[in-house]
Amino acid sequence: MKAQNDDLLVYDEDDAVKFILNYIPKEDLGSIDEMKIEYVLDVVYDFYEENGLIDEESTEEASVDEEEMLQFILNSAEKDEMALSPEELQLILDGEYEYGKSLGIYEEDEEDEA
Repeated sequence: MKAQNDDLLVYDEDDAVKFILNYIPKEDLGSIDEMKIEYVLDVVYDFYEENGLIDEESTEEASVDEEEMLQFILNSAEKDEMALSPEELQLILDGEYEYGKSLGIYEEDEEDEA
């Protein structure tokens, strides 16, 4: 993930939520709403912050351990009594990733392009 000030300014959580809602297949929207998406986005930010992945002074890309982040979010959801299945979480994270790519915040790894 790039942590450039310009990128952070264009990331709008309201736009991200709308993008993710449009990204998720219609058949999965019955169990995923704006509240769940906003919750996941907030917990992702907490994960980045706790792991030192947000540094507004740096333009270096950060490497995120996706399995660690998934477990962090699922543990937080359980603690906060937020009904969130691993499948729902993955759909939301996939949508957030696509939103970030559309802004140029995330870049695909070479293995993702294959």
